[in-house]
Amino acid sequence: MFSDVLIFPFHFRSADGALVRSYNRSFNAFAARLSHAEVERISGLKEVVSVFPSRRSQLLTTRSWDFMGFPENVKRNPTVESNIIIGVIDSGIWPESESFADKGFGPPPAKWKGTCAGGKNFTCNNKIIGARVEFTSGAEATARDTEGHGSHTASTAAGNTVSGANFYGLAQGNARGAVPSARIAVYMACEEFCDDHKILAAFDDAIADGVDIITISIAKDVPFPYENDTIAIGAFHAMEKGILTVQAAGNSGPDPFTVSSHAPWIISVAASSTDRRIIDKTVLGNGQTFVGSSVNSFALNGTKIPLIYGKAVTSNCTEDDAWSCFNNCMNSSLVKGKIVICDMTDASVTDEAFRARALGSIMLNDTFEDVSNVVPLPASSLNPHDSDLVMSYLKSTKNPQATILKSEITEHNTAPVVASFSSRGPNNIVPEILKPDISAPGVEILAAYSPVASPSVNADDKRSVKYNVVSGTSMSCPHVAGAAAYVKSFHPNWSPSAITSALMTTALPMNTAKHADAEFGYGAGHINPIKAVDPGLVYEATRDDYIRMLCSMNNTLFSKCPQHIEGSPKDLNYPSMAVRVEENRAFTVKFPRTVRNVGLAKSSYKSNITTGSQINVMVEPSILSLKSVDERQSFVVTVAGKGLPANSMVSSSLVWNDGTHSVRSPIVVYTIKPSN
Repeated sequence: MFSDVLIFPFHFRSADGALVRSYNRSFNAFAARLSHAEVERISGLKEVVSVFPSRRSQLLTTRSWDFMGFPENVKRNPTVESNIIIGVIDSGIWPESESFADKGFGPPPAKWKGTCAGGKNFTCNNKIIGARVEFTSGAEATARDTEGHGSHTASTAAGNTVSGANFYGLAQGNARGAVPSARIAVYMACEEFCDDHKILAAFDDAIADGVDIITISIAKDVPFPYENDTIAIGAFHAMEKGILTVQAAGNSGPDPFTVSSHAPWIISVAASSTDRRIIDKTVLGNGQTFVGSSVNSFALNGTKIPLIYGKAVTSNCTEDDAWSCFNNCMNSSLVKGKIVICDMTDASVTDEAFRARALGSIMLNDTFEDVSNVVPLPASSLNPHDSDLVMSYLKSTKNPQATILKSEITEHNTAPVVASFSSRGPNNIVPEILKPDISAPGVEILAAYSPVASPSVNADDKRSVKYNVVSGTSMSCPHVAGAAAYVKSFHPNWSPSAITSALMTTALPMNTAKHADAEFGYGAGHINPIKAVDPGLVYEATRDDYIRMLCSMNNTLFSKCPQHIEGSPKDLNYPSMAVRVEENRAFTVKFPRTVRNVGLAKSSYKSNITTGSQINVMVEPSILSLKSVDERQSFVVTVAGKGLPANSMVSSSLVWNDGTHSVRSPIVVYTIKPSN
C-alpha cells in the first residue's frame, strides 16, 4: 500500500519514481509516494524533522467594505499600493473578469521574481502578474478557475472597482477589493480538493516569487499539530521572509474546538454578517407568508403550485428517506411541476429536487437560518416554528399549494454576528493562543466568479454568472488580507506581526449578548481597516519568539531547542491573552507583554481594564510614558481568580489609551476542555 507523504527537510533523494514534488525555492522538503515500511524507516532518520501524509483540505463585494466603514473614496497611498503583491493560494482565477483588467496599470513591481506559468489558454497582465499550477503539468494544466472560488477570493482582496455588479439583479452595486491598485499572483493548488503537497508547493513558489501577503481560504475539518499542518509550516517560512499569511478559520462551526487555523504567525479569520441579508418568501395557498433563507433568482410569478411530501414523492425509498429527500429518492414523474417539502436543509436536498425536475423545494427545520445559499431552482429554507405551520397547513388542506418568491434584500440590524458555520475556538493545539484572531464579513458576499462554474455548485445548473453570492470563512479571509495590504501600503516596512497587531487591537468589540462563545467565535472583534493604519502601539513577535514558544511545547519542528526552557505559549508577545485553568481551583496567571510606539513621539498611555466579578486583572505598570517613535516598553498583566466552574469562560479586556488611540487586547480565562 503506497501513499503520498511530506518529509522535512529535503537532505536526500527519495526512491526512484516515488518523488512527487521537491521544495527547494524557499525551504527544504519533498513529497513522495512511499510504502508504510519506507515511511517508518525515513521517520527514524535523525536528519528528518517531520513525516506526515498529504491530506486534503477544503476550499472554504458590493456592501461588505462599506459596512466596515471602508468607503470607496478612502484615503490611499496609490504608488505604494500598486507595489503590493497579494499571493492567492486557491482554485485559480478567471483572468478575463473585469475585476482583474489591467487598464491603467504599469508594469509589475521591480521586486517581482515570479512568472506567468498558468498553462493552457491562460494569459497574465499587469494586474494578474503571475500564475502557477501547483500539480503535475500536462497539456490540459491551467490556472484558469473552473470552480469560481479563487476568482471570488482574489477579487474580494484586490479586485478592481466594477460598477453594476449583481447576481440576477440582487446585491447590485460597485464590486471592489480593499486594494484595487495592488497586484495579484495566483497559485492554483486546488482541483475540487486541496492536497497538502500542492499547498506546500504554492507556499514555496509564492515566497520565492516575492509576494507581500498570502491569502489562503483553505482549511481542514479538524486541527492538526504544527508538524502535520502544511499551512502552518508554509506560513512560518513566509513569516521568516516578512510575508504575512491570512487564513480562513474554517467552516466547521458552531461546535467548540473546530478552528483549524491555530498558528500565531497566521491571522485566522472568522466569518460574520453584514447589515444586508438576502431572503426569500414562501406564500401558502391560504395566504400565510414565511420568510426563508436562500438566494433564489427564479420567479414563479405568484403561481400557486401543488405541494408534495413524504411517500408521495417516491416509488423506491422508505417513507423516512422520502421525508428527507435523500439522493435518488424522488421519482420525476411524481414531483415534476410540484414543490417538494423536505425535512432536511442540506444542499443535497435542492440538488435532488433539481435532478428530479421538481418545480421548487421547501426545506424545513433550519436551526441556524443565518445564511442564504444560491439554489438551482426556486427553494426556501424555513425555521422550525414556520416549518410546523407549513406542515399543519399541509395536513389540514385537501389540495395544498404554495409559491416561492424571488429573493430580495433586507436590512440586518443586529450585524455583525458571527455565522453559525464559522469554526470556533478554543485552540485545540495551543490552548494559550486565542483563535480565531478576528472576524470579517463572510455571509452572502458578492464578488467575481468563473462563468464556467455553476453558481449553485450543482454541475447540472448551467447558469453562467460573472459575479456570485457566496458565504464562508473563505470569503472573510480575503477581506482581512485586503485590509492587511491596505495597512502595508502606509507602512511598507512593518513586520507581519506588527500588521497583525494593528488589525487585532483596533478591531471593533462585538456584542457578547449575541455570542455565547464570545471571543472563541470572533477573536479580538470585527475588523476596522481605517483604524488599523494608525494603531498607536503594536505587539510584535519575531522568529526567535515563535521558536521559544514552540520549544516551551517541546516542539523542534523549525529549530533545535536548548535543554532548559522557561515559560509557556502564553508568554508569546501576542495581541490577545488566553489561558485554560483547572476547574474550581484558584489561579494566578501572568502575561508578559511588550509594545512598540508607532504613534505620537511623546505620549502617555493609561491602562483600562474591563472585567467581570469572577476574576481580577491588574497591569504593572498601569501607565506607559513614551518619549519617541519605535520606543518599546514592557508590562505584565496578572489575572487571578478563586476558581471557575467546569466548561466556562470569562472574558475581559485591556485597553491602552492616550486620548487618540485605543489599543485593545481581549483576555480570556476558561475551563472548557475537548470532549475527546
